[in-house]
Amino acid sequence: NETEAETKPACGTHGSSSKMLNMWRQLRHLKPCRHGAWLPCTRRFSDLIKVHPEVSKALAAGEPVVALESTVITHGMPHPHNIRTAQRVVQIIREHRATPATVAIINGKLRIGLTEDELQSLAETEDQVFKTSRRDLSTVISKGWSGGTTVAATMIAAHKVGISVFVTGGIGGVHRAGQSTLDISADLTELGRTPIAVVSAGVKSILDIGRTLEYLETQGVAVMTYGNTTDFPAFFTQKSGFHSPHNVTTPEEAAEVIDNHFSLGLDSGLLIAVPIPEQHAAQKVEDAIQRAVQQASEEGVRGDKVTPYILAKVDELTQGKSLAANIALMENNAAIGSQLAWALSHRRRKHYHNLPTANLQAKTPLTDVVIKSNKPVVVGASVVDFVAKTKDPEVKLGGMTNPGTLTQSFGGVGRNIADCMSRLGAMPLLVSAVGNDPHAASFYISSTHMDVSGVSQLEDQRTATYCAVLNGDGELVLGVGDMDINNQISPNMVSKFASAIELAPFVCLDGNIPVETINYILKLCHYLQVPAWYEPTCVLKSIKAFQSDAWKNLTYLSPNLAELRNIYHMVTGHKEPLVPEAEPTLSQRLQEAVFLVRPLLEYLHCVVITLSRDGVLVCRSTEHHTGFPVGKGNNTVKKTVLTAVHYPVFPKTEQQTVNVSGAGDCLSAGMMNGILQGLPPDVCVKQGLLAAYNSTQTHSAVPTNIDCTDFSQENINKLHWPSYNIPI
Repeated sequence: NETEAETKPACGTHGSSSKMLNMWRQLRHLKPCRHGAWLPCTRRFSDLIKVHPEVSKALAAGEPVVALESTVITHGMPHPHNIRTAQRVVQIIREHRATPATVAIINGKLRIGLTEDELQSLAETEDQVFKTSRRDLSTVISKGWSGGTTVAATMIAAHKVGISVFVTGGIGGVHRAGQSTLDISADLTELGRTPIAVVSAGVKSILDIGRTLEYLETQGVAVMTYGNTTDFPAFFTQKSGFHSPHNVTTPEEAAEVIDNHFSLGLDSGLLIAVPIPEQHAAQKVEDAIQRAVQQASEEGVRGDKVTPYILAKVDELTQGKSLAANIALMENNAAIGSQLAWALSHRRRKHYHNLPTANLQAKTPLTDVVIKSNKPVVVGASVVDFVAKTKDPEVKLGGMTNPGTLTQSFGGVGRNIADCMSRLGAMPLLVSAVGNDPHAASFYISSTHMDVSGVSQLEDQRTATYCAVLNGDGELVLGVGDMDINNQISPNMVSKFASAIELAPFVCLDGNIPVETINYILKLCHYLQVPAWYEPTCVLKSIKAFQSDAWKNLTYLSPNLAELRNIYHMVTGHKEPLVPEAEPTLSQRLQEAVFLVRPLLEYLHCVVITLSRDGVLVCRSTEHHTGFPVGKGNNTVKKTVLTAVHYPVFPKTEQQTVNVSGAGDCLSAGMMNGILQGLPPDVCVKQGLLAAYNSTQTHSAVPTNIDCTDFSQENINKLHWPSYNIPI
């Protein structure tokens, strides 16, 4: 994402269009409050960063990426050693088939991945470059300054975009006499709250290593030595006299620990301490350090100036031997870190993600989301809808202007389901895609009540839009849809949320996403034993999930009768009609649905068939009173008997139907909400029908005035709402 100043209107765009674009960008950072005013909305992280295209592509592909800090360039080494070391480290990472991502702030923009020219400029600039830790990030960015990121700040940036491995020379720690001064590096607290693997040569030997290890233990940081012993290295030397709790001996072993750490959803990081190679160890540096510490104290050096002062003094006292050792350990760490990143990427592909690496479509990386609570995940389309309705019964064509009304609303099956569930209190994670345009701004403004952290804003893409033209009688004359962005919801994009899917009670996916993404999600859900719900979307898209055997991993399916016919034909190959074409009775439609669903229930647990004004038919492979499966390990249910129950529509039918565009989506969302609460099956289905009814009473697909109390089990049970068992 470029800064607003860098974004220019396309050729031929008038000034008013540019002003409108800027207005939308400002609106994007506002949210409505219930009193009618507009309040500032937190800016998206992507507005404040720029990810190098090479890094973005590697992350989207699930390929190994290694983060690098920049204070070693701006504050850690003198010129020209700083730029030479930075260039050599980048080269080593590439030689080990990983992508380097140096993190720095340049002119107020947090950059993840620097060009050769940017590295050179950062190393040689005579302008002030600020040493930037967590506390300084917002100020340096706001002021438009440049900054070298510390270990703490680099961890934050790397984790935000989904980088799992970060290589540095050594981390900060508890300073000597820190028990009195409380001078403790922010690197330690960051390791306690940011899940990323940090590869370093231990703790800088100018610090109190024993107290640093105690502090890391308190922060819950997983510390391990890379090698055959647990000796904790002291930066310039292989042994500090202290020990790590554990050790790992190979990249594959380390990758397994890292992967399991992240899969557990732990918020803390890992410290992989790599001893400096023996031939480069500087055993006599410790004496020089003691002298340098003493001189720093005598000269009154304080704060962030202490470390550069001591390192420079030690280099002077050792006649450059400490600098040479520093460079050697940096290069060694880069090699080891790249191997770990590669092993981690390979492990995730082979045992967890099973990602393709070709035909990449995602343009920007997404954070690898770790969900603490059991949030359902919804993967599907987000669409901005426009309805143009003429005043006259007949639409005048031939370039003429028709008086009428133009209204905007928001749709997309995935978004509708997530919207309705959020209004019912379920708060699912929506994984979707929007473009970098004004329509995206209106999408975010309309979604402040939802968890849209899984929605990727893609450069050079248009937000999905649909425009329906109606005549004065409300009949559809024509529709125009721009849905190309849905093809960008790729397996690579979804894989960034694998940890969220693993903890989800179930995953819902709609038929708007590509076939390969549907197959990927279903295979992932099967592997993780998470129930999957497929919403077919329309007749043409209904068979997307059934073009391979991946559909057998489904737990739930919610088609209408026309979609079910298409699915049946796809699965069985039979295409002959089963009922007369001329207006079949309800009994005939129910009998047809029961026939069509039989081959599906050999694998699926539940098929919810919508019958428009006739309600729904719920077909299951267990007794109808058995609770709906939800949660990890419940993706398959022992099949006992086939059952079918018909539920008429919500009994309050005296009001006129206004709109049916979101009824099916709200039906599914209402059922899912009841399933999440562990309610009896009858109540779950009736919650869905009540949500569908509410949807038909508003002009929007999802009603904004949902009252959750109406959906309580007590209120549902008060209604006279029969259901009927159908022989199957």
